[in-house]
Amino acid sequence: MPDQLIDKFNRKVTYVRISVTDRCDFRCVYCMNEKMTFMPRTQLLTLEELECLGKAFVELGITRIRITGGEPLIRKNILQLFQKFGKLEGLKELMLTTNGSQLVKMAQPLRDAGVKRVNISLDTLKPARFQQMTRFDKLDVVLRGIDAAIQAGFERVKINAVILKNRNHDEVIDLVQFAVDKGIDISFIEEMPLGNMAERDRAEAFYSSVQIRQALQKSFTLQPSSETTAGPSRYYTVINTNTRVGFISPHSHNFCDTCNRVRVTTDGHLLLCLGQEHSADLRRVIRENPGNIVLLKQAIVEAIALKPKNHEFELEGKPQILRYMNVTGG
Repeated sequence: MPDQLIDKFNRKVTYVRISVTDRCDFRCVYCMNEKMTFMPRTQLLTLEELECLGKAFVELGITRIRITGGEPLIRKNILQLFQKFGKLEGLKELMLTTNGSQLVKMAQPLRDAGVKRVNISLDTLKPARFQQMTRFDKLDVVLRGIDAAIQAGFERVKINAVILKNRNHDEVIDLVQFAVDKGIDISFIEEMPLGNMAERDRAEAFYSSVQIRQALQKSFTLQPSSETTAGPSRYYTVINTNTRVGFISPHSHNFCDTCNRVRVTTDGHLLLCLGQEHSADLRRVIRENPGNIVLLKQAIVEAIALKPKNHEFELEGKPQILRYMNVTGG
C-alpha cells in the first residue's frame, strides 16, 4: 500500500475536502434552490465512518483535511469529529468552511479541537441583499461569528465571496476594506455551474476574477504574493496591510494542472474532480467491510488512478453537473 497518493498525471494529492451534511440553515442562490429535498440521514456517513475515512486518507499521505457541508456546524455532535481529526498523526492542517451562523458559540471549541484555518462565506455587507442572496436575514449573526473566529485565534480567518454580476459585484471594494479593517484574508470565487438553477441565467451573472481585480486596483495596491495555501487561490497582498486577496478562477484561469485535492460528498462518494462526475463509492466499501481500513485505502488508491486531467465547466446551456454544491461540499 503506498503512503502517498499520486494520479496518472503525476499530481500529488495531499488535500481532501469532506462534506459532512447536505443540510444548511441558509439557502444561498448559487448553492441550492429555495426548496430543497435533502438526503435521508441513513445515506450520510456516520461520525464513526467519517473518522475511519479521515484516518485512511492521512495514512495515504493526505496532510490537509477541510470539513464542509451544507453547513457542517449544524450536524449533531460534529465537534467530536473535529476532536478526532485534530489528533491524527501526520495531519498538518485541519480546516473548516462555514457560513458563520454557528461560530459565536463554536469558534473557541473548534480552535481547541485543533482547527487551524476557517473560511467564512460572506457575499455582501448589506442586510437586504444578504437576505436576497441567502434567503435568510442573518447578516448580523455572521458578522458576530467572524468576530468570534478572530477572537478564538485561528491561524487564518478568511472570507469567501462568490461574486455575481448585478447581484453584488459593486461591493468588491467594500468587502476588501472590511477584510483589511478586520485584519483577515478574503477570496473572490467565480461561480461554479453546479445544479440546475432555473431562476436565473448563469452566463449573464458571471463576473470574472479579472474584472474584480480591475475594480480593486482603483482603491488598493495589490502585489502578487508567492504565498500559497492548500486550495487553488492565487493571492495578492494589499500593500501596507496584513490582508491577502485571493482569486479562485475555474473559468478565467483554469488551475487543473496543479490540482492536489479530492472531495468526499455527503453520501460518501470520492469525487475526483469538482467539474466532472468521476467518483468512487466509499460508503459502500465502508459498510460492506466494517472496520477494514486496508480495503478502504485500497479503494481510495484505485480511485485516484481515475482522476481526470481537467474539469468540463461550461457557463452556457444546461449544466453538465447536476449535483448541487451543498451535496458536493462548499
